[in-house]
Amino acid sequence: MNTIEAIQNAFASRTGGFPHLAEALRQAGVVQNIWDLPGCQSIFITKDDAVVMQNPPLISGMAAVPTFDESALIRALRTDQAGQTTFPEFLEGAWQAGVVRYIVDFNKRTVTYFGVFGEAYVEEYPAAE
Repeated sequence: MNTIEAIQNAFASRTGGFPHLAEALRQAGVVQNIWDLPGCQSIFITKDDAVVMQNPPLISGMAAVPTFDESALIRALRTDQAGQTTFPEFLEGAWQAGVVRYIVDFNKRTVTYFGVFGEAYVEEYPAAE
């Protein structure tokens, strides 16, 4: 199975929230996922290759980059983790909290969120059962 098919299968088989999707992607051979906001470009990296996925952007034209606000990011994370937002709503919340990029490390089970001036917030996620 090629990387694109493996990623598509991981998304299709996902139940139980992000930790389960993360585990499905890890089992598909993905070691890292990089999201760039507000363009919503996602790159899935395996040990052998990489796949890019372009999603609808959050903005069009020119806009000010929001100031990095760790408290607002944590609120967006907890709201999403409680199942109270869709994934696009989570991305919008992260952007409004000043996140311009985040990187998921599937081996360490961490997500690192970055602001435009190098600010960072790291969150661990639990292993899927």
